[in-house]
Amino acid sequence: MNDLPVLHVKGRVLVGPQDVRDELWVIDGRITYDRPLGTQDVRTVAGWALPGLVDAHCHVGLGPHGPVPQDVAEQQALTDRDAGALLIRDAGSPSDTRWTDAREDLPKIIRAGRHIARTRRYIRGYAHEIEPDDLVAYVAQEARRGDGWVKLVGDWIDREVGDLAPSWPRDAAQAAIAEAHRLGARVTAHCFAESSLRDLVESGIDCIEHATGLTDELIPLFADRGVAIVPTLVNIATFPKLAEGGESRFPRWSAHIRRLHERRYDTVRSAYDAGIPVYVGTDAGGTLPHGLVAAEVAELTKAGIPPTEALAATTWAAREWLGRPGLEEGAAADLVVYDEDPRADVRVLAAPRRIVLNGRVVDGA
Repeated sequence: MNDLPVLHVKGRVLVGPQDVRDELWVIDGRITYDRPLGTQDVRTVAGWALPGLVDAHCHVGLGPHGPVPQDVAEQQALTDRDAGALLIRDAGSPSDTRWTDAREDLPKIIRAGRHIARTRRYIRGYAHEIEPDDLVAYVAQEARRGDGWVKLVGDWIDREVGDLAPSWPRDAAQAAIAEAHRLGARVTAHCFAESSLRDLVESGIDCIEHATGLTDELIPLFADRGVAIVPTLVNIATFPKLAEGGESRFPRWSAHIRRLHERRYDTVRSAYDAGIPVYVGTDAGGTLPHGLVAAEVAELTKAGIPPTEALAATTWAAREWLGRPGLEEGAAADLVVYDEDPRADVRVLAAPRRIVLNGRVVDGA
């Protein structure tokens, strides 16, 4: 990267929610707070600087019917980048996106391998569809393929029941989660319903996606175990339409989905109030468009999470949770610059002024 110009980022640099500095420098793509000496080729970027935003539930390489061609996956990643999401936890994809690692202009991706679902109990073309006896083996496979995460489908509609139901017996889930941990991977699970949560949390799971089924009874269990949630409220907003589409065949399921939607903000606020870690994720991919990270942060504030905490859920706290640096000395220069203080109004996130990825200004400005 020694062909890169030196960047001078000045204004207000939000290293942390209360750690605000006047400037940083980017040399050879890396952050430093020491002013360089004798530098001639300097580009100045001014404004309110944040670490590159995190979308902790995103699906690069996934379309409505399964894997997408590389050019489509590339556009998905670019759309997320241009929205300020420079770090993505890809929460399940049937596509091999390792080729993006060589691209300095694309967001960094932390992969969870491919979804692992029960046979005929998920969206066709998305997941490995298996039975409980094979769960440990498939979790081990995806733990080795991923970047420290594995994604289970914890519940889905059971057509015989006509409603959401857990996908895995408790003993199978417990053995699979233990195997992932043995291999150094954390485990997360798609869960809409209440009934899947206790067994997964007591089996040692690390995170729950969506978590619409959290109840007052279950919240203390999550808090005691330190299990994080990624609510994906921009996705939960689609529940009424889903319920309408399934009402004739599965009225019980439709009514359940509506109830989960109606209490979604209360669920997230109660989780936050109890000390459960909450992180930003959009569920982009499949049927949901990419580039929604700012909208999801705004949704967290609608749920009652204070703006600075909602901001942390896509910046400082999220990066720490995923084991990736922010605006630290020597870190790769992945940052987004805004015209105003996003701590005062998170809607500022919808309009990045400059995007710097790996030390390069990549927004065309």
